[in-house]
Amino acid sequence: MKIFIASDHVGFGMKRYLIEKSEWDLTDLGTDCPESCDYPIFARKLSDCVLEAGDNCGILICSTGIGMSIAANRCVGIRAALCFNEKMAEFSRRHNDANVIVFGANVVNYETAANCLRVFLQTEFEGGRHNRRLKLIDGE
Repeated sequence: MKIFIASDHVGFGMKRYLIEKSEWDLTDLGTDCPESCDYPIFARKLSDCVLEAGDNCGILICSTGIGMSIAANRCVGIRAALCFNEKMAEFSRRHNDANVIVFGANVVNYETAANCLRVFLQTEFEGGRHNRRLKLIDGE
Protein backbone atom coordinates (compact mmCIF):
# COMPACT_ATOMS: atom_id res chain seq x y z
CA MET A 1 0.00 0.00 0.00
CA LYS A 2 1.24 3.47 -0.90
CA ILE A 3 0.26 6.37 1.31
CA PHE A 4 0.10 9.82 -0.25
CA ILE A 5 -0.06 13.14 1.57
CA ALA A 6 -0.83 16.64 0.28
CA SER A 7 -1.81 19.97 1.72
CA ASP A 8 -2.45 23.57 0.89
CA HIS A 9 -0.39 26.39 2.41
CA VAL A 10 -2.32 26.37 5.72
CA GLY A 11 -1.79 22.63 6.15
CA PHE A 12 1.89 22.76 5.18
CA GLY A 13 3.18 22.71 8.78
CA MET A 14 0.96 19.79 9.81
CA LYS A 15 1.95 17.89 6.68
CA ARG A 16 5.65 18.27 7.53
CA TYR A 17 4.94 17.15 11.10
CA LEU A 18 3.05 14.04 9.98
CA ILE A 19 5.79 13.10 7.52
CA GLU A 20 8.43 13.40 10.27
CA LYS A 21 6.40 11.62 12.99
CA SER A 22 4.77 8.87 10.93
CA GLU A 23 5.96 5.30 11.19
CA TRP A 24 4.82 4.85 7.58
CA ASP A 25 6.54 6.04 4.42
CA LEU A 26 4.41 8.94 3.16
CA THR A 27 4.75 10.17 -0.41
CA ASP A 28 4.56 13.98 -0.41
CA LEU A 29 2.57 15.45 -3.31
CA GLY A 30 2.91 19.10 -2.22
CA THR A 31 2.52 21.93 -1.65
CA ASP A 32 6.22 22.46 -1.13
CA CYS A 33 6.04 25.81 0.69
CA PRO A 34 3.74 27.84 2.93
CA GLU A 35 2.91 30.36 0.18
CA SER A 36 -0.74 30.68 -0.79
CA CYS A 37 -2.01 28.03 -3.23
CA ASP A 38 -5.27 26.45 -4.40
CA TYR A 39 -6.25 23.36 -2.41
CA PRO A 40 -8.35 21.70 -5.20
CA ILE A 41 -5.18 21.14 -7.24
CA PHE A 42 -3.67 19.06 -4.45
CA ALA A 43 -6.92 17.24 -3.65
CA ARG A 44 -7.17 16.13 -7.30
CA LYS A 45 -3.50 15.15 -7.53
CA LEU A 46 -3.74 13.00 -4.41
CA SER A 47 -7.08 11.48 -5.45
CA ASP A 48 -5.66 10.45 -8.81
CA CYS A 49 -2.69 8.77 -7.09
CA VAL A 50 -4.92 6.96 -4.58
CA LEU A 51 -7.09 5.62 -7.39
CA GLU A 52 -4.13 4.27 -9.41
CA ALA A 53 -4.21 1.04 -7.38
CA GLY A 54 -6.95 -0.33 -5.17
CA ASP A 55 -5.05 -0.38 -1.92
CA ASN A 56 -3.57 3.13 -1.89
CA CYS A 57 -4.72 5.72 0.60
CA GLY A 58 -4.17 9.38 1.27
CA ILE A 59 -4.00 12.25 3.72
CA LEU A 60 -5.22 15.75 2.87
CA ILE A 61 -4.82 18.88 4.98
CA CYS A 62 -6.19 22.41 4.63
CA SER A 63 -7.34 25.03 7.15
CA THR A 64 -10.61 23.38 8.23
CA GLY A 65 -10.51 20.20 6.14
CA ILE A 66 -13.85 21.06 4.56
CA GLY A 67 -12.53 22.27 1.20
CA MET A 68 -10.21 19.29 0.77
CA SER A 69 -13.05 16.91 1.71
CA ILE A 70 -15.42 18.42 -0.83
CA ALA A 71 -12.80 18.49 -3.58
CA ALA A 72 -11.60 14.92 -3.00
CA ASN A 73 -15.11 13.46 -2.74
CA ARG A 74 -15.90 14.83 -6.21
CA CYS A 75 -13.61 12.07 -7.56
CA VAL A 76 -15.47 8.81 -8.16
CA GLY A 77 -13.92 6.11 -6.00
CA ILE A 78 -12.61 8.45 -3.32
CA ARG A 79 -14.15 8.27 0.12
CA ALA A 80 -12.55 11.15 2.00
CA ALA A 81 -13.38 11.47 5.70
CA LEU A 82 -12.82 14.64 7.70
CA CYS A 83 -11.68 13.47 11.14
CA PHE A 84 -11.31 15.35 14.41
CA ASN A 85 -10.66 12.44 16.76
CA GLU A 86 -9.59 8.80 16.85
CA LYS A 87 -13.16 7.45 16.96
CA MET A 88 -13.99 9.25 13.71
CA ALA A 89 -10.80 7.90 12.14
CA GLU A 90 -11.63 4.36 13.26
CA PHE A 91 -15.21 4.36 12.00
CA SER A 92 -14.34 6.11 8.75
CA ARG A 93 -12.36 2.98 7.91
CA ARG A 94 -14.35 0.30 9.75
CA HIS A 95 -17.80 1.28 8.42
CA ASN A 96 -17.17 3.57 5.43
CA ASP A 97 -13.98 2.09 3.95
CA ALA A 98 -12.54 5.61 3.65
CA ASN A 99 -9.41 5.75 1.54
CA VAL A 100 -8.50 9.37 2.36
CA ILE A 101 -8.34 10.99 5.79
CA VAL A 102 -8.67 14.76 5.95
CA PHE A 103 -7.50 17.14 8.66
CA GLY A 104 -8.12 20.80 9.36
CA ALA A 105 -4.84 22.32 10.52
CA ASN A 106 -6.68 25.17 12.25
CA VAL A 107 -9.08 22.90 14.15
CA VAL A 108 -7.05 19.79 15.09
CA ASN A 109 -3.71 19.86 16.85
CA TYR A 110 -0.76 18.04 15.33
CA GLU A 111 -0.61 15.28 17.94
CA THR A 112 -4.30 14.49 17.56
CA ALA A 113 -3.86 14.31 13.78
CA ALA A 114 -0.93 11.91 14.19
CA ASN A 115 -3.00 9.69 16.52
CA CYS A 116 -5.94 9.76 14.11
CA LEU A 117 -3.66 8.82 11.23
CA ARG A 118 -2.26 5.85 13.17
CA VAL A 119 -5.79 4.59 13.94
CA PHE A 120 -6.94 5.19 10.35
CA LEU A 121 -4.05 3.20 8.87
CA GLN A 122 -4.36 0.33 11.36
CA THR A 123 -8.13 -0.13 11.07
CA GLU A 124 -9.59 -2.62 8.60
CA PHE A 125 -12.91 -2.30 6.77
CA GLU A 126 -15.56 -4.47 8.46
CA GLY A 127 -17.44 -5.33 5.27
CA GLY A 128 -20.77 -7.14 5.71
CA ARG A 129 -23.75 -4.80 5.86
CA HIS A 130 -21.41 -1.89 5.14
CA ASN A 131 -20.73 -3.19 1.62
CA ARG A 132 -24.42 -2.77 0.84
CA ARG A 133 -24.34 0.80 2.13
CA LEU A 134 -21.27 1.69 0.08
CA LYS A 135 -23.05 0.40 -3.02
CA LEU A 136 -25.99 2.64 -2.22
CA ILE A 137 -23.65 5.61 -1.94
CA ASP A 138 -22.16 4.71 -5.32
CA GLY A 139 -25.65 4.55 -6.85
CA GLU A 140 -25.62 0.80 -7.42
